[in-house]
Amino acid sequence: MSDIPSFPFSVVHRDGHARAGLLHTPRGVVRTPCFMPVGTKGTVKGVTPETLAGAGGQIVLANTYHLSLRPGSKLVRDLGGLHRFMGWDGPLLTDSGGFQVFSLLDTARITTEGVTFRSVYDGSAQHFTPERSIREQEILGADMIMCFDECAPAEAPREAVAGAVRRTSAWAARCRAAHAEVGGQGTDGPQMLLGIVQGGIYPDLRVESTHQLLELDFPGYAVGGLSVGEDRSAMLECTAVVTELLPEEQIRYFMGIGDPPGILEVIERGVDLFDCVLPTRTARMGTAFTSGGRINLRNAEHATSKDPLDEGCPCTACRSFSRGVLRHLVMQREILGILLLSEHNLTFLFSLVERARQAIVEGSFAAFKEGLKGAW
Repeated sequence: MSDIPSFPFSVVHRDGHARAGLLHTPRGVVRTPCFMPVGTKGTVKGVTPETLAGAGGQIVLANTYHLSLRPGSKLVRDLGGLHRFMGWDGPLLTDSGGFQVFSLLDTARITTEGVTFRSVYDGSAQHFTPERSIREQEILGADMIMCFDECAPAEAPREAVAGAVRRTSAWAARCRAAHAEVGGQGTDGPQMLLGIVQGGIYPDLRVESTHQLLELDFPGYAVGGLSVGEDRSAMLECTAVVTELLPEEQIRYFMGIGDPPGILEVIERGVDLFDCVLPTRTARMGTAFTSGGRINLRNAEHATSKDPLDEGCPCTACRSFSRGVLRHLVMQREILGILLLSEHNLTFLFSLVERARQAIVEGSFAAFKEGLKGAW
């Protein structure tokens, strides 16, 4: 694997299949398991970088498709690179744009060469290939980058999913070759390229995809194409199928899960990293994560409550405001309400994952997970 960078990763504790590890990146050590907040267009909505770091954030995601169109990867580079652009000096990961194969499917044309989309900004035709995706990510300068893949819809028939697996593997080989051509270097330092396993809810296709990617010898692997509307039990089964085949000494990333029960389930199956827009998206809807489950502050029952969102939570919302005040801010669509709930939801998830990590270290993860079942 000498032609592309690999950041050192070590599993320091195991509890069943659950793992606690350390990922050494050029911008700091990441404690895993780790929840990664999503800053699609270069910012985590409603949260400043300082607040994000103070809440416990370690890695932040951004999206290649969106940033390559607005403001453009080269402009991001000219403005100092993605880290400076986002005001974040910790590790960054960019998604390849492959998820847009799924989310923009109605306007996308998929061929063996790549995918043609309609821009969500001006309607112009945009042709993404594995080579373009890698080049855009190199220019942006994130620390960890992803192969360009095809994410099939949850309801896609088996033949379509099998086709997506074939294209994903072929595109992964092209991504790896393109990345190796520049020695695995982006405009802001070395970049660790991860392969993405596809296969929908078909375990045999997941096995096929995993083996094909392992032959390409990536420094880490992601489980993609799940949490897109499929049955959760099938999602978890396929996750376990993949993680059991992946190398123990390499990082594992589940793409797109952010609800507390789901996070604990994928940790239990040996996943190290995971991301989702859920905590900030639900905050904008007036919903908060708490140790007692989700609460919707739009409900009238909270109007006169003097209680904090979650007793003992260190976030600004819980330290300084009652549920009644927060409900007022939500109902009046005050920006402060969104800011406070966004910080709170992220703080809650960071804390949950850190407590899960500690339980793994202590050998009590199963009991920790079981103890949270009633709340969620």
